[in-house]
Amino acid sequence: MPTNLYGPGDNYNLHSSHVFAALIKKFYEASFYGYKNVSCWGDGSPLREFLHVDDCADACLFLMQNYNESLFINVGSGVEYSIEELAKMIKRKIGYKGQLIFNHDLPNGTPRKIMDVSRINNLGWASKITLEQGIDRMLVILGSELKKYK
Repeated sequence: MPTNLYGPGDNYNLHSSHVFAALIKKFYEASFYGYKNVSCWGDGSPLREFLHVDDCADACLFLMQNYNESLFINVGSGVEYSIEELAKMIKRKIGYKGQLIFNHDLPNGTPRKIMDVSRINNLGWASKITLEQGIDRMLVILGSELKKYK
């Protein structure tokens, strides 16, 4: 069972995307078009765990080679970030100089989503791509990915 995934081929449609893709698209476009602010849902306090799709693929291969039981295995980074931390990290990485606004009229969603990844870690697997590294990877390919959704 994977946690919140992000990476190449993600869905950047603001009406149907998840938080990572939505935020990176909003900041990318705000920086590109010179928008004065970027609005985020809620107050930024919900906690989320993120996993790059390359780490998820690596975990799948690892489990196919090293696991043969019927119990579910959670796959994640085991690290959680607030939505505000994620937004500020993306803002900094993109170099966006405008204002980050949290829209308290929109819902926060579930307060916390993190998985217990101790079982897969005890088997010898751990994620390798940090969220900062994942954002850097996404920014390299972001321009071509977003062209599909404009």
